[in-house]
Parts: sequence; structure tokens; C-alpha cells
Amino acid sequence: MNALAATNRNFQLAARILGLDSKLHKSLLIPFREIKVECTVPRDDGSFVSYIGFRIQHDNARGPMKGGIRYHPEVDPDEVNALAQLMTWKTAVANFPYGGAKGGIGCNPRELTVSELERVTRVFTQKIHDLIGIHRDVPAPDMGTNSQTMAWILDEYSKFHGYSPAVVTGKPIELGGSLGREAATGLGVVFATEFLLDEYGMSIANMKFAIQGFGNVGSWAASFIHQKGGKVVAVSDITGAVKNPNGMDIPALLKHKEKAYSLKDFEGGDAMNLNDVLVHECDVLIPCALGGVLNKEIAADVKAKFIIEAANHPTDPEADEILSRKGVIIRPDIYANSGGVTVSYFEWVQNIQGFMWEEEKVNYELKRYMKRAFSDIKAMCHTHNCNLRMGAFALGVNKVARATVLRGWEA
Repeated sequence: MNALAATNRNFQLAARILGLDSKLHKSLLIPFREIKVECTVPRDDGSFVSYIGFRIQHDNARGPMKGGIRYHPEVDPDEVNALAQLMTWKTAVANFPYGGAKGGIGCNPRELTVSELERVTRVFTQKIHDLIGIHRDVPAPDMGTNSQTMAWILDEYSKFHGYSPAVVTGKPIELGGSLGREAATGLGVVFATEFLLDEYGMSIANMKFAIQGFGNVGSWAASFIHQKGGKVVAVSDITGAVKNPNGMDIPALLKHKEKAYSLKDFEGGDAMNLNDVLVHECDVLIPCALGGVLNKEIAADVKAKFIIEAANHPTDPEADEILSRKGVIIRPDIYANSGGVTVSYFEWVQNIQGFMWEEEKVNYELKRYMKRAFSDIKAMCHTHNCNLRMGAFALGVNKVARATVLRGWEA
């Protein structure tokens, strides 16, 4: 089941739980706007190349739309549509005034020079500048993009609308980026883990963790878990996988990867098969990489008691049912990986105020927002007698539906 079908399925189940009106149900599912533009730019060698850029703006009932821009040669419109919809529910669960959006350009950033990437970004911004904005749609980095990409968008947008740092988030600190943004998603994953374990009278200390994906999110999550006394017993990324039943020295692993650009040959652990991390013996499994990695074929062999979905849509619905029957507790992506967009919201607030926060305040507010969202999800689970995923979806859909009705959607 692809990402769009799975997201739609979760929405349908949540709508059924809530008893949504059929017309409102259909309205919430259809994107507000889909934008598709041609981006033709000169290469450094003088030739020209054309790419397709797009932006899917899903819903703005609760505020300006929010979501990343990705650069990837095989950008899937269905997946981006699903992620835009997911952002609508995610921002509602976190309870800040945003809707959802997502977009990107079908290019391979690794095959482009820095100057070529800048030209592509500026042309894309020129094509969509009147459809994004501080109170309309606020992009952020995603796969294949970074803070430099956001800096180019900010600069190009400002040529048309005046200096507008709040038009994008995930910017360099020097241009109004927020302290704590880089670590935010990983730290949010750890907060989500702490709150869940606390419900069962447990803590991170001495628990065994397996982490699939060791990029920004996975590496920060591993670092914070290590600091709190947790044992990271297995880690993988596209370069390899390592395990150590006694827990790895995460600072040493980070230094090794920074030096070798790979997890291979790390002296503090033994090599293992990439795919075995998901079924490794552990208490908590944290998938931080691609969607759909936990499918019905692998679900029966998962040994973790808890799964924290740091990636978007890592668990297929079929696997979800198998894991639920096994008694595995899943903290859904719609909540677990919301730390990044939460601190993006803080960045937007700081830019509008023209008053920047200390990192300590950013992290304090992140924990407070995630704690409150967890309490809201628990209350929804209790009201509708459902699991955490349906509780989170029902919470998000209900807030958006309520805002839509209050604004007078039938007028």
C-alpha cells in the first residue's frame, strides 16, 4: 500500500470514529491547491535543462500551510500529496496554527553544482512566490534540500515582497533561523519515547534501542538516548549496520561516521545485515529512514515491545494490524516526528516578533508542546476506545474539521 493510500485509509478510519458529515469528509480529503511549474535553467556548461517543480497545498483552515520542499529525481506526486495531508493532521495534533503542504523539484541535487542548484531554486521561487508567503504557505527543508536552499528562497522571495525572514523556516541562524532546529526532530523523538515509557512505569535508562537510519534524526535521537542512559544496541543506514548487545559508544560512532562517511568498520560493534536491524532484539525500535519499511512480511519477526515512528509512514497498515495483535505499542509518526515542525513554528514566531529565543527556551517549549499533545491524544484514545495512531489521527482531523465548520465552509 503506497503512502497516499495508507494516509487516506487512516483518515477514513478517523472520520468514521468521529462521525464526520460526508460532504465535510470529502472536502477535507481534497487538496486546497496543486501547483505545477516548469523550471528551465542554464547549466554551468552553457546548456539548458528543464525540471518540473510542484507544491501541493492541502488545507489552510487553521492557518498558513506548512511543509517541506524536496529535491529528488523520482519525486512521487502521490507520496507528496500524502505528506501534505499528513502535515495538516500533524500540525493540528501539535496544536499550532498551521495547515499542511509539501512540494519539490524532480531533479537529482547530487548531479548539480552549487550554482546550478541556486539557479533552480530561484527560478522555482519566481514561479510560486505569489502562492507562498508568511501568512499563506511557509516552506521548509526536506529530502535533498537544506538551510542554504531556504536562504536562496528567502532572498528571491524578498525581491518581490521585501525582506521576509518568516517566509521559510530551517534557515541559517544568521538569517533568522532558530537555535535548536537541527536537533529538534531527534529530540522530539526522545521526548515522545520518554512520555510513552513513563505510561508503563519505565524510563530510557538501561532500555535497549535499535535505530534504523543514522542521518540527522537518527543520529540526534541516538545521542540523546545515550546521554539519558539508554543502550543503543543496533544502528543502520545506507552505508552499513552495526550491533553491540551491551550498547554502543554513540559519540565514538558519530566520530567514526564523520571521518569514514560510513558505519562500516566501527570498532565498537560488529557488522550485521542492514535488514536485520528492524527485527533485532531490543525494547524500543525507532525507524528513522524510509517509509514502508515495516511491512506484513517483516512484522511477525519484530521483537521490540515499543515502536517510535521517527520516519514518515514507516509502518504499512497490514503490518500495523499484525504488530497490534502481538501487543506492540506504536507511537505514530503524526506525533513522534513532530519535533522538527514544532521548532519550525517557533522559528516563524520568532521571525514575526523580531525577537529570537535562547536554545534552552526552544527546547523547553518543544517539550511542553509535545507533552500537551500526548495528553490530548490519550484523551482521544480514551473517548473513542482506540489505539494511539487512531487517537492521533482523530485528534488532528477533529481539530481541522472544527475549524473548517467554524469558518463557514458551505457558504
